[in-house]
Amino acid sequence: MNHAAVLKEVLEKRKSTFPKDYTDAPISDELIEEILGMAVLAPNHKRTKPWRFKVFQGQDKAALATEIQAIYKTVQPPALYLEKKYQDIGFKINKAGAVIAIVVNFSGLVPEWEEIAAVSMAVQNMYLACTANGVGCYWSSPKIVEHLKESLILDGNQRCLGLFYMGMV
Repeated sequence: MNHAAVLKEVLEKRKSTFPKDYTDAPISDELIEEILGMAVLAPNHKRTKPWRFKVFQGQDKAALATEIQAIYKTVQPPALYLEKKYQDIGFKINKAGAVIAIVVNFSGLVPEWEEIAAVSMAVQNMYLACTANGVGCYWSSPKIVEHLKESLILDGNQRCLGLFYMGMV
C-alpha cells in the first residue's frame, strides 16, 4: 500500500458538507470515538493537549439547538432579526447526526495562538477522519457560540471556537 497515495486521496476528497446534504442515518458512537481519537493525534507544543470536545447527540443536540436559537433571539437586534436564520439554526443542528463543540483550553504554558493552532490541527484531523469514513462534516464558527452557557460549562481559561457538524452522506 502506498501511504502517500492514500493520504493524497483523502486530502483531495476533504470538503465541507452541510447538514442539508446529510441523510438520517445515525453515526455510531464507535465511529465518533474513532474520529475524536484521530483528532487528538494533532501536534501540540509542550504537550498541553489544548483541545476539548463535547459531543451532542439525541436530546442533548435538541437542547443545544433550542439554546442557540434562544441566544440568537436575545442577542440579535430586532431590526436585524431574521426568522429564516432562526429556523435554519434549529434545522442545521437537528439534521446533523452529531454536533461537537470545539473548545480550546489555554494552559498558560505557550502563546494562545499556538494552542488555537493545535486545536485547528485537531479539527483538520477530524475532517480527514470523517472523509475517510464517508461522513460529511463542517466547522462553523459563528460569534453566537461565545454566548453558550447551559450546554458548555467552560472554565475561565477556555473558549469555544465553534461547532463541528457531522452527518452521513
